[in-house]
Amino acid sequence: MNAETKHGAPAGVRQIASNRKARRDFHVLEKLEAGMELRGTEVKSIRAGKVSLDEAFARIEDGQVFLYGMHVQPYEHGNVHNHDPVRPRRMLLHSREIHRLLGQTTAKGNTLVPLRLYLRRGVVKVELGLCRGKQRADKREDLKRRTADREAERAIAARIRR
Repeated sequence: MNAETKHGAPAGVRQIASNRKARRDFHVLEKLEAGMELRGTEVKSIRAGKVSLDEAFARIEDGQVFLYGMHVQPYEHGNVHNHDPVRPRRMLLHSREIHRLLGQTTAKGNTLVPLRLYLRRGVVKVELGLCRGKQRADKREDLKRRTADREAERAIAARIRR
């Protein structure tokens, strides 16, 4: 059995960034882990937590998956060879995974969205989600459900305190 931290994440995994907007705006149908092709100063900057996934999305082009819109701040102790902060980054996936994702994104109107960025045994990984956009009514239902859950928890806590 794998050891886990107190937050439920596997040991040896350190989360660096998450895309909270993605869970609000999309239904996550499937998750998969992917590596990322990075340059040296990008890795140092990511390890320092200087990264944002807020506007990021993935696209399949010429049989490869690229991540667009992920902002990695230039490494502060770098030199003239620092990277472009928002350059497209190639994702490292098996070709059969890419072909399966290509079929699911083109035929069904789904999209690939990065959900979180983390280090696993010192290697930068991205959790990609195969997502379908939520409608406004879906967002309202989620908000109502969260509010009802919160009120139920408060009622239980108040009952226990008595």
